[in-house]
Amino acid sequence: MGEKGIDKMNDFQENIDRQIEFNKARNLFCSEINSSLRFIPETILAIEKIKEIDTTSKNLLIDYVTNKAMEEFCRVNQYYSFNEKAKKDLRKIYANLFLSFRKRKNPIDVIAKAHYENLVNWLRETNPFAEKIFLSKDEIIETVACSEYSHTLQIEILQIDINEMKGPVIDIGCGMQGNLVTHLREKGIEAYGIDRFARNDPFLIKSDWFEYEFGKNKWGTIISNLGFSNHFKHHHYRNDGDFIIYAKKYMDILNSLKIGGCFHYAPELDFIEQYLDESKYQITKRSVGRYDFKALKVKRLK
Repeated sequence: MGEKGIDKMNDFQENIDRQIEFNKARNLFCSEINSSLRFIPETILAIEKIKEIDTTSKNLLIDYVTNKAMEEFCRVNQYYSFNEKAKKDLRKIYANLFLSFRKRKNPIDVIAKAHYENLVNWLRETNPFAEKIFLSKDEIIETVACSEYSHTLQIEILQIDINEMKGPVIDIGCGMQGNLVTHLREKGIEAYGIDRFARNDPFLIKSDWFEYEFGKNKWGTIISNLGFSNHFKHHHYRNDGDFIIYAKKYMDILNSLKIGGCFHYAPELDFIEQYLDESKYQITKRSVGRYDFKALKVKRLK
């Protein structure tokens, strides 16, 4: 791709960013969706140039907008869960949108309306609870987002002694930057992180925790601060929650520990911890300062 081609791609990507920023936190299930969700003027101008890009560039842009849209959905509500099929279906929606741009058989406002209806149907199918909680909400919704915590705060909450930590270490839901992973590696500890929006880094794995194979007898320490267990609790208390698959993955995580290895997490999961075999697992529960949850350490004994 020549310099002009790179500049053109950058222009398209910047436009995609502006379009997503315009629709930021807008409620897909609001009754006023047709007037609140639309293409901004910059997008309409970019559509006029869509035929100028080649197939390879088009596919790169489709991947880019799909990933950016996924990030925005998860920013709005951290409890949204998207498997590989959901991701492929979302990509198809954007591929069809680009095709509609190229063919231009309908006016732009008609294309926009069809596109946002496709997004509504996709979200309704992939995360049915979304419609239940957002249907009666305003045009702009309050986000249910998670934060990128500092390594200091994570160590404080989980009450981890780095000097006693066994390796290798994996941080589940490490965040885009992998702050704790970076800190541990600077201390000479073999550490890795997994997050669905992890940045490109040899020690960070961009994956959903359901898709990742933790292995058997592999990890000396597993960490998840306000990540996996927070989502597990959310699904446990939801009428339509996927608590069974969370329970299975929880046991997969414990089985991936080496003998003597520990799984540190917060908040606690009383509804499943009470059923752990005491001959196999040792549970240590600690209060966390002013917070109303507890930090857990589950140690594998055999």
